Amino acid sequence: MNNLNPRFVRKFLVDYFFEESQHLKFEVYDIDSKSTDLSKHDFIGSMTCTMGEIMAAGGGSLTKELKGDVKKCGSITIRGEELSSCRDLIYMKFRGEHLDKKDTFGKSDPFLVLYRENLDEGFTICYKTEIIKKTLNPDWKEFSIFSRALCNGDYDRQIKFECYDWDRDGGHDLIGIFQTTSRELSRGPCPSNVYEVRFFSICSKCFILQLIHPKKKAKKKNYKNSGLIFLEIYRVEKVHSFLDYIQGGTQMNFTVAVDFTASNGDPRQPTSLHYMNPYQPNHYMRALKAVGEVIEDYDTDKLFPALGFGARIPPRMTVSHEFFMNGKQDHPFCEGVKGVIEAYQRSLTSVQLYGPTNFAPVINHVARYCFTAMKQMTDGTEYFILLIITDGVITDMQNTKQAIVKAAKLPMSIIIVGVGNEDFTAMEELDGDEVRLSYKGVAAERDIVQFVPFREFENSSNAIISQAQLAKEVLAEIPDQFLSFMRKNRINPKPRRGSVTSMASRSSAIASAPAMR
Repeated sequence: MNNLNPRFVRKFLVDYFFEESQHLKFEVYDIDSKSTDLSKHDFIGSMTCTMGEIMAAGGGSLTKELKGDVKKCGSITIRGEELSSCRDLIYMKFRGEHLDKKDTFGKSDPFLVLYRENLDEGFTICYKTEIIKKTLNPDWKEFSIFSRALCNGDYDRQIKFECYDWDRDGGHDLIGIFQTTSRELSRGPCPSNVYEVRFFSICSKCFILQLIHPKKKAKKKNYKNSGLIFLEIYRVEKVHSFLDYIQGGTQMNFTVAVDFTASNGDPRQPTSLHYMNPYQPNHYMRALKAVGEVIEDYDTDKLFPALGFGARIPPRMTVSHEFFMNGKQDHPFCEGVKGVIEAYQRSLTSVQLYGPTNFAPVINHVARYCFTAMKQMTDGTEYFILLIITDGVITDMQNTKQAIVKAAKLPMSIIIVGVGNEDFTAMEELDGDEVRLSYKGVAAERDIVQFVPFREFENSSNAIISQAQLAKEVLAEIPDQFLSFMRKNRINPKPRRGSVTSMASRSSAIASAPAMR
């Protein structure tokens, strides 16, 4: 009330998806009464942006000028924060000692089952260890489990452990039970963390937990326990999200590669995939716009290298498989998606569509820059996305496989959009969702390729919907591919950048999370 510099308290929960362009509009009013009808209040100004702009801005805080009926209406600052989602990963290792013998003609085959307590005081199974055959002193392997699965982020919630002797017929025999909490376990190896049992000095680096068999305890007066379980390892690792990297300053570099082979058809003919219809964009332009408009929010300078391949280029009209569409060897960058589309349209008037359809040159082109950036900055602040739009069957399959296997070691992802009605079976092989791509017996370290046929998203009645669906599909795997590189190379995000005020659109890297506020 009566304030020209308000700081609003209420927070709004909004689902956030990296692969979608989520447009937001904020309107500011001067409230004169309790009426909920906005037409009865004075409109001050409005601001439009995307969710990506907010999350990619410095410190997750975006400031832009309000636009209204007067020239200067003030500004509005929007801050986005990721909601906590219990991403801690807990590592544990147990061993047993002097467990009860359950098999008549041998020792036990013990394994552990972990349960978390529910709100109704029941228990839900959340993990089972491997079976150690023929021993009363098992040493189970270290395992990991997310905090949300073990205790739903509540470190005081009860965790029940049951130890069984495995039987082939499925009728496993209970050896014993004990209960504890994550908070107790997280205190680390020390005498105060011994549960209902004496502490042996020879095990000063371990927890000792007593296994109790309820029926034996009830029947036998001298019953002590059914064995001991030692917790040898307990550690917690934070699992970072995309927003942790984005708001720590990670940059996303976007490169486009367009197929200019003759199989696309004469651009002057309506049957050509490159035909410039005055009433609607062709498939190449629609794919560029769909993917580029999402990525654009995560590229700081919005300068995109744009490559062409498979054409004869001036002045000598020699075949090239990695030429710059803007024709500038010293500055191959286009300003935003609009600049890329303009360079693509100009290229169609100056090059001759030819062939063959080779992918390896453009992949290696981006990989070289990626490798250089990786050597100069080993902290994960640079990541590269290559978008290849093509119409036909690939002609350098082995070289492309080799290029992708090498690129899988780099901070890089490849998106392939197939336009037209050709057989794209070979492209599915490059997309390693089912079987990891390999070259001469060497498998790619990561799955870095996503292939999508454009025809599955054609919707002539609503181009906007089909464009959004295409962008969502082709970008859906980027977050996991990005995180797989960071985890494999043990790269943690930098601390969150300080809030940066900007009256223009700001952007930087890439992110994904289930919910924001």
